[in-house]
Parts: sequence; C-alpha cells; structure tokens
Amino acid sequence: SLIICDWGNHRIVRWSRRRDTAQGEVLIDNIYCWGLAMDERRNLYVTDWEKQQVSRHRFGEQTGTVVAGGHGKCSGLNQFS
Repeated sequence: SLIICDWGNHRIVRWSRRRDTAQGEVLIDNIYCWGLAMDERRNLYVTDWEKQQVSRHRFGEQTGTVVAGGHGKCSGLNQFS
C-alpha cells in the first residue's frame, strides 16, 4: 500500500495496491501533515505543521503520542522554529 500525506485535506490516506478501488482509507484526519515516516514496527511518525510537533501513531490508531515539539513555534529546546 501507499501512504500519502494529504496536506490540503488535513489527513493521511492509505491506498491499497491490491484492491481495485477509487478511494483511499483515511488513517488519520484533522492533521496538517507535512511529512511522514514508518519504522520497522509499523509505527507512523507524522509531522503536524499547525501544532509544530512530531507524533508517533501505532498503525491503525487515530490518536498518537507527541515525541518532539508540541509547544508552539519558537526557539526553545522543546519547540520548533
């Protein structure tokens, strides 16, 4: 499958290559996703532009755990600029 960071629609979508479908599956919504990565345990790491944070989502879960940032935009050690 292909996982897409759909910034304009505020969601992360998975498109299966095995199914003949014209619609993807929304994995995470209400997110200003800027980038994503997946580790060997299938955890999805997502950057949220609006919240200025990186969160880890167990595959299939909407709610993630903040692993970096999340304290607004600035120059503090716990913030992104």
